[in-house]
Amino acid sequence: MKLLNGIDSPAALKDLTQQQLGHLAEEIREELIATVTRTGGHLASNLGVVELTLALHRVFRSPRDKIVWDVGHQCYVHKMLTGRRQQLATLRQYGGLSGYTCRDESEHDPFGAGHASTSVSAALGMATARDLASEHYHVVAVIGDGAITGGMALEALNHAGHLGSRLIVVLNHNGMSISPTVGALARILNKVRLDHRYHQAKEGGRWLIKSLPMGDNLWQVEQQFERALKGLVMPTMVWEEIGFTYVGPVDGHNIAEVEEALTQARDYPRGPTLVHVITTKGKGYSPAENDAVHFHGLSAKTAKAEAALTYSDVFARTVLKLSREDPKIVSITPAMPEGSCLNIVKHEFPDRFFDVGICEQHAITFAAGLAAQGFKPIVAIYSTFLQRAFDQVIHDVCLQDLPVIFAIDRAGIVGDDGKTHQGAFDISYLSMIPNLIVSAPKDENELQHLLYTAVRAEHPMAIRYPRCQVTGVEMDAALHEIPVGKGEIVREGKDIAIIAIGSMVMPALEAANELVSVGVDATVVNARFVKPLDTELILGVASRARQLITIEENSVIGGFGSMITALLRKEGMSNLPVRYLGIPDEFVEHGSQAIMRAKYKLDAKGIVWEILNIPGLVTV
Repeated sequence: MKLLNGIDSPAALKDLTQQQLGHLAEEIREELIATVTRTGGHLASNLGVVELTLALHRVFRSPRDKIVWDVGHQCYVHKMLTGRRQQLATLRQYGGLSGYTCRDESEHDPFGAGHASTSVSAALGMATARDLASEHYHVVAVIGDGAITGGMALEALNHAGHLGSRLIVVLNHNGMSISPTVGALARILNKVRLDHRYHQAKEGGRWLIKSLPMGDNLWQVEQQFERALKGLVMPTMVWEEIGFTYVGPVDGHNIAEVEEALTQARDYPRGPTLVHVITTKGKGYSPAENDAVHFHGLSAKTAKAEAALTYSDVFARTVLKLSREDPKIVSITPAMPEGSCLNIVKHEFPDRFFDVGICEQHAITFAAGLAAQGFKPIVAIYSTFLQRAFDQVIHDVCLQDLPVIFAIDRAGIVGDDGKTHQGAFDISYLSMIPNLIVSAPKDENELQHLLYTAVRAEHPMAIRYPRCQVTGVEMDAALHEIPVGKGEIVREGKDIAIIAIGSMVMPALEAANELVSVGVDATVVNARFVKPLDTELILGVASRARQLITIEENSVIGGFGSMITALLRKEGMSNLPVRYLGIPDEFVEHGSQAIMRAKYKLDAKGIVWEILNIPGLVTV
């Protein structure tokens, strides 16, 4: 009988022997591999924290003690141990388990996550709340060496050292975020990870001290010796300098050693502690160990997936082409070289490619500095992550009218990653900013031309594109500029005007063609630009239509449709009936893109249904 079958809560782990825990770790890995390779999700990151998660739940008492997982993409083992194992097969599916921690899902998830570098701030807030309420429980933040380089994490560590609150930070050090970690702090950490001298000297030193007369009483000497050994490998003990008591490094796949370190941190009487745990991403599954980048996140049934081009592929290929022609073009990404497909640019132009780590705010202002000196920076960033740099977009780029290009990947509904990753707000939060051009291509061919346009625009410009395969249209060999602020009519009709932006143009055109069979003749406009709007085109179409409908894969609050309405009102055409299709005033849950687009009527079938239900439009 499987040991895992008897684990329905963390309490069931308490009486297991170390041998049983080893067997349990093997069973957990087997189930993770079998499930995640079928459902999709984050495999390598979870395989790397099996022993760490077991140790955390043996040393601490969740949910009374608070375990806060940074990002949350390594929380599957935690979910299995906290009563959600039977639901694991529903992972990231509509109505099933979230791929991240979620307060609505379990009392064992004290803080929701999905973005990096938030755990220490949240945990410090919880620890402060505990102290203000005179309560007694432990608060643990589990953060990776990729996420700890983020500015927010460093700010929180600084504040925690200042406050001196009892807080435990577990640094899960595997040398990776999605890609290998970058930066000076990563180099310091990797001196410990890669240098075996410390571990050998540490064990030799302990043996030597214990062999001396009264060796058991030389604890203080041993501690001083160990600190000296650390100094050989880490010249500056960053953590102790900012007020943390440092424990480690420990082997993250030795449950007994991790438990001992966590127990020391738990029982330390005062101040914050940092437990440095060395792990291997993808541990126990050789394909994931050998290629942790690919196995970081899998799509459902990866083995059967077609190797079709995506918008990200087309973006990167166009950037490569432009970079060959213009030595002033530089590419920047915050820890997403694979996701943005920019590795091909990195390979050919390593001096003009910058992975800045999980530092979105820095990425934008770094780009602004480059632009101020005459370069043409292209920042490849997911829509949901650009939110984190909103002030930098305004203050450092647009206020100074610097020609930074924002290549906004994963705009709109992203699917299985769920509400923390949906690109549902970028039109709304960017369209209000002066000096910024905001655009969205209807297909991959238009994407390459918009990139070419942006490089020559001499103003900040955002190009949003979806997470999906390309449409398959023929690609022009030669790139050309698209006049800024000019849309196009892709279908003429007399009954209703559909004005769509970006990924919604093709579904709108498909819907218009279907409506012919019921006697509805629709005009379809590819707006192409959210800002500036093609006012001449839109007003002309509106003047000839009985009804207008706007379609966007973005929040309808402050979105594209709102801008159309404001234009009509300004021009005295507020009597024209206008309907809006987009994402309502709610967070989009996880589920496939097809399911979620159907839910919000953002596919051809939904658009047809919406139009057919306009009173008086269809006459029988």
